Amino acid sequence: MLVINEDITIQDWELTEQFIRASGPGGQNVNKVASAVELRFEAERSPSVTAPVKTRLKRLAGRRWTKDGAIVIQCDETRSQARNRELAQERLAELIRKALVAPKRRIKTKPTYGSKQRRLKAKKVRGEVKTMRGRVSGDDL
Repeated sequence: MLVINEDITIQDWELTEQFIRASGPGGQNVNKVASAVELRFEAERSPSVTAPVKTRLKRLAGRRWTKDGAIVIQCDETRSQARNRELAQERLAELIRKALVAPKRRIKTKPTYGSKQRRLKAKKVRGEVKTMRGRVSGDDL
């Protein structure tokens, strides 16, 4: 059982762990021991996660989200199978915690009258500077 917060706990049947051989350094140990973990969370079928959280979770998971609605997290950072398992579970919990936070709605704002006037004045000044850069005619000399 994986505890996310006070309200959400993920049951064991929702999680599937598969141990695979890790790549990278480790000498002969890499060829013998399956220390990397592939954690699979059936997010789409999970009763503990609400629908809006699932949609945010799908967006946050990106390519880790499979077609059948599961999140697959791989971890092969350490040589220890137990530590890799803990790291994968922590990553899943952190991902779900991020999905729990609903984004704030953007409130449309209008520019103030003063800011409009300042912008127009700056444009006018800039235009006058550019007109002064024009060709000099004979009668101006």
